[in-house]
Amino acid sequence: MRGWAIGIGAALVAWLGLSGLAEAATPCGGLTALALPHATVTAAAQAPAGQITACQIEVTSRPSADSDIRIEVWIPAGAAWNGRYVQFGNGGFAGQIASKRLEAVAAQGYAVAMTDDGHQAEGTDARWAVHHPDKVIDFGWRALKETTTAAKALIAAYQGGPAKYAYFQGCSDGGREALIEAQRFPDDFDGIIAGAPAYNFSGMLTLAANDVQALAQPQGFLDADALKTLEAGALAACGAGGKYIADPAGCRFDARRLACPRGQANADCLSPGQIESALTIYTGLTGKKQSYPGNTPGAEAEPGSWAFWITGPSPDQLHQALIFKFAAGFWGPFVSGDPAYDILRLDIANPPKGAEAVAKIVNATDPDLSRFRKHGGKLIQYHGWNDPAIPAQGSIVYYEQVRKKLGNVDPFYRLYLIPGMLHCGGGPGPSGVAWLDVLRAWVEQNRAPGGLVASNPAAGQALCPYPATGVLYGGVEPRGVSCASIETPPAPPKSG
Repeated sequence: MRGWAIGIGAALVAWLGLSGLAEAATPCGGLTALALPHATVTAAAQAPAGQITACQIEVTSRPSADSDIRIEVWIPAGAAWNGRYVQFGNGGFAGQIASKRLEAVAAQGYAVAMTDDGHQAEGTDARWAVHHPDKVIDFGWRALKETTTAAKALIAAYQGGPAKYAYFQGCSDGGREALIEAQRFPDDFDGIIAGAPAYNFSGMLTLAANDVQALAQPQGFLDADALKTLEAGALAACGAGGKYIADPAGCRFDARRLACPRGQANADCLSPGQIESALTIYTGLTGKKQSYPGNTPGAEAEPGSWAFWITGPSPDQLHQALIFKFAAGFWGPFVSGDPAYDILRLDIANPPKGAEAVAKIVNATDPDLSRFRKHGGKLIQYHGWNDPAIPAQGSIVYYEQVRKKLGNVDPFYRLYLIPGMLHCGGGPGPSGVAWLDVLRAWVEQNRAPGGLVASNPAAGQALCPYPATGVLYGGVEPRGVSCASIETPPAPPKSG
């Protein structure tokens, strides 16, 4: 009997060790004493998160003498934790932490974390980067790794064991960060969601400078009437009577057909200068040194679209357009160390030499995802076809580069292109996919995503993974969506 009892006891200890329950959990307040690599827990206290209680933790990490990386972690208390960790990406030039979002996700049972990427500022402000190369590194990738390391250690200490699954989700710059994770830290996450990724950060902001230079040319500005004319023309050519273009890849819209009759200037037609700037924005960069695909027609005049991101409200307020602010921030503080740098004078074909060094830090262009695949990771990338901030065809370029490098990527990588959707959401097309739920089903149940139905609008469009295109299904359930018979689009763009 004694030998039997000893055997049972040993088995129980082994089970406890494997499950992570053998470690004694640290109380929330006690986490301030937790030793972390070049990081300090500055605050830890219980806080309500919806109907549950969670430990809210603040961390400052200083991996370099000039680093000041702020991190926030929320961990549901006790059995309220679902055993999963989610890390969120930032947006723009970062600088802030979305505490309310973390609280809301913790209320759903997730341990969750986010970083400000190593500086405290508004998302369009890049002045912190002037003569601070270590802060640029923190923004580019280091703050992400610091957050993962700290959050996982805090989860293990507070819950007495590690998370069973770890996920990363981000859109825009957060999408760039998502691909940074897959490329540089392939063992850190089981599943990654990369929305509208600014993966080729330097190329995208070269494109932005090129676009604003075109708009700044005499008679080149696209005012509200011009944007309405462009959208109406694109929908007439490719919209099939709908509010958005359901098959953007097959659309062949020529803005030159909207030219005003010679000698006339009307609100419903375009001047030669306006046609030139519109063609520049649609075409993108096509040079040998600099290339990036342009924007997709069909939603130019929508709220939150071109006037917000690309043109600004008027010719004398072009600098209010968000792509102007981001391009100025990159070419000024990041590359030139000059916050007053004039991007209207940037030589697109021969950019400053410093750009290459910065690009190696911030870009997420490596197509070799073999280590992430070997780890067993799953990657979902999505992009609105009418994204005015980051052209959707750039996502096709990256996907095709990965496929060229690795062959069949379907077992671990899916790309969704969403007709009519703007930047990370919104627009006249479908949106509102529960991406984290889709990813969890793939990672945890091996249910690879196929046709998905967006929740907005209710009778929305089925979203099929690239290279298929979407097709309209009124009110169909996700399991009833079939993408097998949908035609594939033309060959992908060569630029990017």
